Amino acid sequence: MLTLERVQLRQGDFALDADFTLPAGARAAVIGPSGAGKSTLLLAIAGLVPLTSGRILWQGRDLAPLEPGDRPLSILFQDQNLFPHLTVAQNVALGLGPRPDPGPAGQARVAAVLARVGLGGFGPRRPGTLSGGEQGRVALARTLLRARPLLLLDEPFAALGPALKAEMLELLAGLLDETGATLMMVTHDPADARAIAGQAILVAEGRAAAPVDVPAFFADPPAALRRYLG
Repeated sequence: MLTLERVQLRQGDFALDADFTLPAGARAAVIGPSGAGKSTLLLAIAGLVPLTSGRILWQGRDLAPLEPGDRPLSILFQDQNLFPHLTVAQNVALGLGPRPDPGPAGQARVAAVLARVGLGGFGPRRPGTLSGGEQGRVALARTLLRARPLLLLDEPFAALGPALKAEMLELLAGLLDETGATLMMVTHDPADARAIAGQAILVAEGRAAAPVDVPAFFADPPAALRRYLG
């Protein structure tokens, strides 16, 4: 269970408050206007943006003492964070630690996770030789290798066309079914929320609201969401 307990974020003129709980295994879409703080919310959970006040807990444990790399989560951004000078296998291996060459046991794990995302045999290739969808699969493979129970996605498929995006969301849903991980995914697209999430978190007007079931969220949207969607 992820708990944001009276969290306040303050950076210059920017302000965001959050006070909610997301059950373990839930899938939540984080949606709202540009600049409202959706990415900042994920970065705060990941330990990359400091809290002004409040606490963030996972399964009742305060995450504040933990460095970002030690937190029980993985975070994936829109640019996929792939290193062009490394092979696909080496990029994925970074999920095990800072060295891209993890030894025979690590190499076997990398090969297995690449096969799991439909990229068996792609290990020796470079990211620049891959399609956008294939690069997304590589990034997901690295995230899976970390095997953390909380997955934070910041619009990782926004640059893909509709068909590829649908394919990646379907793959993500299957992987979540297998792992039972909790998902928070920033998106600007209500269709993405409907496709992958059971709950929605509106970030608008300085507040990250408590999660609401997706059908109810869009059937009777808050005023801030209506203004955003137009």
